[in-house]
Amino acid sequence: MELTLLGTGAPGGLPLPDCPCAACATALGPAARAATAALVDGVLLLDLTPGAAFAAARAGHSLGGVRQVLLSHPHDGPAVEVPAGLPQPGRVADGRELALLTGHRVRAVALDAPGSGYEVTGPDGERLLYLPPGGAPAGLGEGGGNGGQAPYEMVVADVVGRPDGIARLRAAGAVGPTTDVIAVHIGHEAPPAPELTRRLAAAGARAVPDGSTLVVGAYEAVPDVPRRTLVLGGARSGKSVEAERRLEAFPDVLYVATGGTRNGDTEWARRVSVHRERRPGSWRTTETCDLVPLLAQDGPPLLVDCLSLWLTHVMDEVRAWDDDEWAGGGERKLRGRVTELAEAVRATRRTVVAVSNEVGSGIVPATASGRRYRDDLGRLNTAFAAECEHVLLVVAGQALALRG
Repeated sequence: MELTLLGTGAPGGLPLPDCPCAACATALGPAARAATAALVDGVLLLDLTPGAAFAAARAGHSLGGVRQVLLSHPHDGPAVEVPAGLPQPGRVADGRELALLTGHRVRAVALDAPGSGYEVTGPDGERLLYLPPGGAPAGLGEGGGNGGQAPYEMVVADVVGRPDGIARLRAAGAVGPTTDVIAVHIGHEAPPAPELTRRLAAAGARAVPDGSTLVVGAYEAVPDVPRRTLVLGGARSGKSVEAERRLEAFPDVLYVATGGTRNGDTEWARRVSVHRERRPGSWRTTETCDLVPLLAQDGPPLLVDCLSLWLTHVMDEVRAWDDDEWAGGGERKLRGRVTELAEAVRATRRTVVAVSNEVGSGIVPATASGRRYRDDLGRLNTAFAAECEHVLLVVAGQALALRG
């Protein structure tokens, strides 16, 4: 089964007409995207958009063989003219199935937002899920699972706007390691490439240019999710938000908070509350600095926030702030703990995203203990980064790839 994406953009396209934002200003040439529409084997058109016939011709296809046109989401703008010879667009009621004479079957999937999702099964049994902008399947993972079926070969969805929808599909077994997840409905809220490419790859997804023809079930194009990622940044750089983005398309993430509760510190409590409200509801939280056993266990992805507080805790334990204790064995104990953590990161089978502060570019601390902390945080970051496939530096909310 072949899928040709006549467009991959949001309903208004990218760039938006007369929009002065930076994303629209740079979405030129190959980066421009028409509203998303998909042509399946030349016989089924999912969403009718302006200029669909010309888009098909540019991609080397014709709409002359289309036997069914299905709409997935409400169109707020003027009615789209139906090209001559094309069937009138329609919808399939949730849960109902439509059979085409070509051997394709289309089942409508209920969503948690207005619109319809379509599961398309090809004549040879390959399964494709197509979702509208802002929509995610409803009811998955709530006892129904994936109906006992294997994962979809391809999912075409609003990955940027609804990463939780991909997480929901993963939890239900509908998206697996070999599922080709294609991001569509891309608007000016998405970061420009290559950051879009990196962010989607972290979710196990990819974006393709308008006019791309994809083979459903071709596994070689599926991006490998980086298993170990370190996100560095200064204070209020956006590093924690960036780390959370790297895992928001996965269910059951274990958020490892190394800062503790700090009873009586109301300002710290507000910080913790903001972080918790930002996380998906399916994530769990544990407050611990005992990272090595967690890394050794099998389980869902870990988000560790942050390594700098872990270092503070360990330096407290080895009494590194006292010059005599430091010289009498504290330094050796700290180095051993950092080595132990780095070895656990190297050996782990879990997906891990860790956050740490980058303090080496600031003012040199006035005290010996402050300089000791700065130096050893740099050593910790270096040791941890050496074991990661992906290392990011976040500056002013912008993620710069140092590795991966």
